[in-house]
Amino acid sequence: MTKTSYLFFTGKGGVGKTSLACATAVGLADSGKKVLLVSTDPASNLKDVLESSVEEHIKPINGINNLFAININPEFAAEAYRDRVAKPLEGNATHYEINKIREDLSGACTTEIASFDEFSRFVSNESEGDSFDVIIFDTAPTGHTLRLLELPAAWSSFTDENPEGASCLGPTSALQSGKERYHLVVDRLRNPELTTFYIVSRAEKVSLKEAARASQELKDLGMNNQQLFINGIYKALDQQDPLAIKMETMANEQLANIPNNLNTLPTKSFPLLPYNVLGIPKLRSLFNTELQKSISEKTISKTDTPAQILKGMDQLVNDLCLNDKNGLIMTMGKGGVGKTIAASAIAILLAKKGFEVLLTTTDPAAHIQDFIEQLGDIPPTLNIERIDPKIETKRYTEKILAHKGEGQSEEAKKLILEDLKSPCTEEVAVFHAFSKAISMSRRKFVVMDTAPTGHTLLLLDTAGSYHRDIMRNNLNASRMRTPYMAIQDPKLAKIILTSLPETTPMREAVSLQNDLKRAGNTPYAWLINQSISMLSGISDPLLRSRATMKLKLFKL
Repeated sequence: MTKTSYLFFTGKGGVGKTSLACATAVGLADSGKKVLLVSTDPASNLKDVLESSVEEHIKPINGINNLFAININPEFAAEAYRDRVAKPLEGNATHYEINKIREDLSGACTTEIASFDEFSRFVSNESEGDSFDVIIFDTAPTGHTLRLLELPAAWSSFTDENPEGASCLGPTSALQSGKERYHLVVDRLRNPELTTFYIVSRAEKVSLKEAARASQELKDLGMNNQQLFINGIYKALDQQDPLAIKMETMANEQLANIPNNLNTLPTKSFPLLPYNVLGIPKLRSLFNTELQKSISEKTISKTDTPAQILKGMDQLVNDLCLNDKNGLIMTMGKGGVGKTIAASAIAILLAKKGFEVLLTTTDPAAHIQDFIEQLGDIPPTLNIERIDPKIETKRYTEKILAHKGEGQSEEAKKLILEDLKSPCTEEVAVFHAFSKAISMSRRKFVVMDTAPTGHTLLLLDTAGSYHRDIMRNNLNASRMRTPYMAIQDPKLAKIILTSLPETTPMREAVSLQNDLKRAGNTPYAWLINQSISMLSGISDPLLRSRATMKLKLFKL
């Protein structure tokens, strides 16, 4: 068990951060430590995993001594943050201007900053932190958030005078009160005697790549005390099941090619289990192989053959082209859920039906090519357009920096540049590149990977008012159709919300759906990727057990 006072778990959604954070908390509490578990995850399922009430104030966990938990709602924290930013502007700005600023502050970056503001109080001992031996955080702040707080310009008068220069932070009046606390917290995060970072991953390429990026970002900030947890490693129980053998082979290949910067970290692996890790006994099993074996045997013995309850991809494609010969189809979801594969499969199936199709994607050519080669030749009616997010973001960043950085100090330019490293910037930049293809959707099917979030769409609308400017200044306005307007037309555009059959990705997809509805877009369909419950003929008992469990998630 760890010897530091602060433990941070970070990694992609759905890799098992919460389960491992909770299991570590239970183990430390069992050893006699007084432990506080803090979650700032917007899709938190702490109460499900701990099988105990977890609220926005510290409460003891049922069934175990010395363990307490609190769930900080990042959406509430972000709303309070927006209120602090907007209040000083009342009476000095129009209703439209205030709404614009609030929308600027509705992205993932603002939510992270607001969450950091909340959990930093525990590290600085302002919120009962000093009454616990160990505080465990599920989830760690990103490198982008931490770098923003490190920039001296973030604490200057720059953003007060130039509010458009930092859309993630907003006017610094909302942050000034925490300035000294943030510096103290960052110093403690750098101290290896006080803080340990657990980088959590699956034995999958995308997940390991994300873990490597997070690890390097933290190291660049001087946060070097890291360990790697690889979760859900699959070992086939039935050597006659071809799916089981294939899954084990693929996992082994990824483990043999772990990114170099992760190879240097102390590493612990955890097996894929036939049961959901819910409740104190099952959490204890993650670090207890005998208990793990006992629960696994009982679970597998009760497993029946899962029933198939979802329609397949072929039915989705049939529905998409039932009454249409053209349209815009957008796959959307969190990173690593299979948006690119979903978009590629939809495009190929439409093209095989004889429709003209343009697949426009941000995925590297090799990834798509690997997928398409498994299916045979590309249909002659399919064209593929690849957009490089890095190139598009660089162009967009240079353009904005030239505009907003003109006449500013070097420190101010650094803040603008750091702000432009946010996920929102890449989404907007890629959307600008995608927008060229959207106009073609009136003549053919355009399948877009990856669609912009509801927040990005609102930013494009409220910040630039692009389509309203065109409508106002064009004599043929009634015939004009901007990209934003096209996406809002349900007859033309259909959003396919993509997820994995895992608790966190499913809840994140629900959050994305709500985000889209806020922007006036309702998803056409959900596509659940890697759903082994849809497969027949599974003989491996562990996979059959997992398939049965996945069916329950479709009721989320």
